[in-house]
Amino acid sequence: MTAGISRQPDDAAWPADGRDPDDDSLRLECGVFGVFGVQDAAAVTALGLHALQHRGQEACGIASFDGRRYHTERHLGKVGDAFTGTDLIQRLPGQAAIGHTRYSTAGGAGLRNIQPMFADLAAGGVALGHNGNLTNFLFLREKLVADGAIFQSTSDSEVILHLIARSRKTRVVDRFIDAISQIEGGYALVALTNKKMIGVRDPLGIRPLVLGDLGGRPVLASETCALDMIGASFVRDVEHGEMVVISESGVQSLKPFQTGAARPCVFEYVYFARPDSVVDGRSVYDVRKRMGMRLAEETRIEADVVVPVPDSGVPAALGYAQASGIPYELGIIRSHFVGRTFIQPTEGVRELGVRMKHSPNRAVLAGKRVVLIDDSIVRGTTSRKIVRMVREAGAKEVHLRSASPPIMWPDFYGIDMPDRSKLLAARKSLEEMARFLEVDSLGFLSVDGLYWALEAGPRNAACPQFTDHYFTGEYPTRLLDREIAEGRTDVEERQLSFLVSA
Repeated sequence: MTAGISRQPDDAAWPADGRDPDDDSLRLECGVFGVFGVQDAAAVTALGLHALQHRGQEACGIASFDGRRYHTERHLGKVGDAFTGTDLIQRLPGQAAIGHTRYSTAGGAGLRNIQPMFADLAAGGVALGHNGNLTNFLFLREKLVADGAIFQSTSDSEVILHLIARSRKTRVVDRFIDAISQIEGGYALVALTNKKMIGVRDPLGIRPLVLGDLGGRPVLASETCALDMIGASFVRDVEHGEMVVISESGVQSLKPFQTGAARPCVFEYVYFARPDSVVDGRSVYDVRKRMGMRLAEETRIEADVVVPVPDSGVPAALGYAQASGIPYELGIIRSHFVGRTFIQPTEGVRELGVRMKHSPNRAVLAGKRVVLIDDSIVRGTTSRKIVRMVREAGAKEVHLRSASPPIMWPDFYGIDMPDRSKLLAARKSLEEMARFLEVDSLGFLSVDGLYWALEAGPRNAACPQFTDHYFTGEYPTRLLDREIAEGRTDVEERQLSFLVSA
């Protein structure tokens, strides 16, 4: 992923990738996957990436190693379109491979930014896939360029390759440790060298990474659903600040980075992870149902039917219905066959675009008081379209409920989230939001309710158990690039920090 936040403004022209500029659904981060010592490793990796497609649908890539040479393919588009055909294992031979699915943020969607990235270094080749964002990417890149580095992309993943290449350490593992000690932010890395596969999770465990076993051979993946896809068993989560080094000798665990308490990203449970995944020991499906149950307790309303905004709102809506006693119905039907939409040049036509993905079930909605359950509300533009659609289908009342707290602050760790001026809850009161969304009532899950759903106990303000800054404004790390941009970090401090870490 690339550093920074990139969003189309409300009045933007239709973007080149065909995405509706009024679509305020959050773009996911990325997905990483790797296998070592497995027959037809690239084919297995392609299957793993299918399971991680929800984490990035813009581009994908696979790098394999056959014992002598690296083979790489990187494509715009989805995994099923890119890695097909009976010649896949001929194109990407070898018993070790890593893969990546991608959404971009500020780095852009060009081919040069697709991962895994590959570099020939003095110590041998390295292929690298990266999920997350570095919060000191621009600072490191500026220093590297001033020192003569030549960049082929605008991705922060390439910074890591440059740091590995410039390390004066002899062993490959030590070069990785040297490089990663200099980066900040949230990340999960999977890398392939001539003799090893390496996985790293950031010191706070913001981004997820799991270790699996496929017939006695190790697997690394962003989520457990990818292990299920290939028939691998779950071994454990890679711990925060841990480096897993995989070779023919087995799996070695190193903990070379200073760590505090783990703070995994709470949005994995709210939205990003697939509901059939288990993230840091918690079933995503169970957590989302509990979020809905608590939401019913906190925002109870008299109504006739509970309707989810599919698909991410479904588990929470089930929990809400069970806790409230209000019947659950599929009042909105989602099409699963919508790819990139055609260019829609007028606002009037764009207003109809939501119906390409969501269609009202009039038999359920007409004449009913509807509780509409969504996972979260970002800018509110998509939510308002859905509310209008439900009303046009004959709903007597529409009560919108968000299964997450109000999103008040932007993200800098890999989520493509708007700046604060574009976040609905940061700009308006609850009553103003309800008027904007054209609903009869509006309710959000509380932060304490979210922690209850996670079975984490009350939120510890002194040491929060999760990364939850989007709701609280409390960021888990310093944001060096942002501090520099806002003039809050002086040049001498930045230079000293770089010299010490290097």
